[in-house]
Amino acid sequence: MLKWVLLLAATAGVTIPLTHFGVPSAALFAALAVGIVLALSALAPSRVPRPAAIAAQGVLGVYIGTMVQQDAITALGPDWPIVAAVAVATLLLSIVFGALLALHRDVTPLTGSLALVAGGASGLVAIARELGGDDRVVSVVQYLRVALVTASMPAVVALFYHVDKSRPATQLPQTETAPWYLSIGMLIALIVVGAAGGKLIRLPGAGLLGPLALTVVLELTGLSFGLSVPIVLVQIGYALIGWQAGLAFTRDSLRVVGRSLPTAIGLIVALGVATAGLGLLLSHVTGVTPLEGYLATTPGGVYAILATAVDTGSNVTFIVAAQVLRILLMLFAAPWVARGVVAVSKRIGRQSRAITAESKEPIRVAD
Repeated sequence: MLKWVLLLAATAGVTIPLTHFGVPSAALFAALAVGIVLALSALAPSRVPRPAAIAAQGVLGVYIGTMVQQDAITALGPDWPIVAAVAVATLLLSIVFGALLALHRDVTPLTGSLALVAGGASGLVAIARELGGDDRVVSVVQYLRVALVTASMPAVVALFYHVDKSRPATQLPQTETAPWYLSIGMLIALIVVGAAGGKLIRLPGAGLLGPLALTVVLELTGLSFGLSVPIVLVQIGYALIGWQAGLAFTRDSLRVVGRSLPTAIGLIVALGVATAGLGLLLSHVTGVTPLEGYLATTPGGVYAILATAVDTGSNVTFIVAAQVLRILLMLFAAPWVARGVVAVSKRIGRQSRAITAESKEPIRVAD
């Protein structure tokens, strides 16, 4: 109990300043860092209980699902095929760069692919272990990607894109939200039904993807009734996911992650440059500005993208729709990417080996 109290207090103490400085998913960053430090100091609990981890996945699934808005999706209009094609191209680039990361002797092909999938970082970290990957490597590389993209965005916009200062900042539409008690009731129902239904149909990562799929359906059909996830529950979900990865660290695994970081950083930068090229292609085909094309295809940092779009008077609805489509594609494609990577690994003689405690058996989804 004392270890849990220490973990909770330390995580809260780190989350508050990170939130103040605008760090994305601050609670997950804090929980991951604190979990690593306490695990290496033998002062942390052994693991996050399985039911708590599934509940956290469900909360994140519903939260991500509420990002889908009918008006944002319809904003794509006749341009949706090219936007979808760009999202698929981003996924393929992620797989290629993940395979390059897997050339590092400490990273399996499966872990490399999951680590560099460009979208839904918190969701991918949440289900990486369940898919058979090493969630320690996935968590560090995924949030390194988010941090690098977010930190570089202001400089990239200022140096490479012409911002029309005369255009007023975009006003985001205000939507009515359901009363908290209705949202809580719907949240519980979506988590229970989504996770159970996903498990019944053998959906990989059912704890996350089941509730996410149901929430997207409700949003697109207009039956969500203003569903919103209380931010405190989102932060708790982030913390549990961060702890799940952080508490699994050992000194050996920390050295493994450290050795792969230089390669990971180089590949993240290359992925950012490649997606910026896709943004120029999107701009040329659809007629949006190069800045809007860049913001619509940037591989991470959704909230920083939204803030930049608002401040520069860009087409927020188009950018949000493209980003949401990218995130949903990455999350739902991840299990099938895992299957493909494991199948190819078997054929070329490099079977994906898992090095986290719950992943010592071959990947369930691939079997």
